[in-house]
Amino acid sequence: MESLKLFISLFLFSFSYFFLGAESDHLQHNKRLRPNRLFVFGDSYTDTGNIRKSLSDSWKIPYGVSFPGKPSGRFSDGRVATDFLARYLGIKSPIPYTWKNYAGKERLLYGMNYAYGGTGVFKTFNNPLPNMTTQIDYFQKVLAVGNIYSPSDLPSSLALVSVAGNDYATFMQQKRPMTEFLGFIKQVVDQTEVNLRRIHKLGVKKIAIASLQPLGCLPSSTAFTSFQRCNASDNALVKLHNTLLHQAVAKLNNETKPSTFVILDLYNAFLTVLTNKRAEPGVTRFVDPLKPCCVGVTSNYTCSNVDKNGVRKYTICQDPKTSFFWDVFHPTEEGWRSVYSLLRENLRD
Repeated sequence: MESLKLFISLFLFSFSYFFLGAESDHLQHNKRLRPNRLFVFGDSYTDTGNIRKSLSDSWKIPYGVSFPGKPSGRFSDGRVATDFLARYLGIKSPIPYTWKNYAGKERLLYGMNYAYGGTGVFKTFNNPLPNMTTQIDYFQKVLAVGNIYSPSDLPSSLALVSVAGNDYATFMQQKRPMTEFLGFIKQVVDQTEVNLRRIHKLGVKKIAIASLQPLGCLPSSTAFTSFQRCNASDNALVKLHNTLLHQAVAKLNNETKPSTFVILDLYNAFLTVLTNKRAEPGVTRFVDPLKPCCVGVTSNYTCSNVDKNGVRKYTICQDPKTSFFWDVFHPTEEGWRSVYSLLRENLRD
């Protein structure tokens, strides 16, 4: 089985390396009007508070220690991808969908966030939570009511889609044969294309989709090397996902000219920050970039865990700004700030 994994990984690396060269070209679209509202679909990289408190560590101390100073449902010490994208668009971060009945009308004008931590394109290990199809259903229902957004609001809006990491984590947890992995990647990207097309048909004409981050560089994958090396096999599979995503987006752009879909190259942005050996403008140089700030004291615990007596079973670094990763899956606020410093030129007019 190990030899099969190695063969697949080497094949995918060679295949994807050949095709990936043009992926970042999709960031170089023609100048367009700055969107004035943001609709978000995805997982924990973009969730700003939809997931219920009873289901997630993101509502427990020390999450939110940097912003807003207490847990807010964000999977970080502070702001996440959604917040930085909104900042670069010059608008407030869109309100979480589950908060819509408690937000004032003015706050809703900046859009709405439908992302839920732990979700994917398909059902994941967090089955009760809405996958991307259901998130779009929620969006469609809000539009149908008609008292918040009108059809004329949508062409000047932007949709952000950030999803798929949990789909692959679920595949691995289910211990499915590696021989099925290639087909599963295609299923994930094909369904993502369906979802993107549906958002576009609902009226949003500008859609940004994040490429998959280098999963092999997440602390959950690098722990076995004491957070020193990325897992090349995992990243090879990610590259195939991103290659197929690039092809799907190119197809959608050809069908909807002028181009309306853009890939945010999270994969290379992450790698650029993680391997930053010199002063990259706007990017923090992290001394030990693969090591998380908040981690369980043993493999049985995770960030925020406490025992029955309330004694914490995690350690936290002295200053989250010195770490790229907050926990074993998610960047810190400073990590996200550095990533979006690399992407911001493509988010401007």
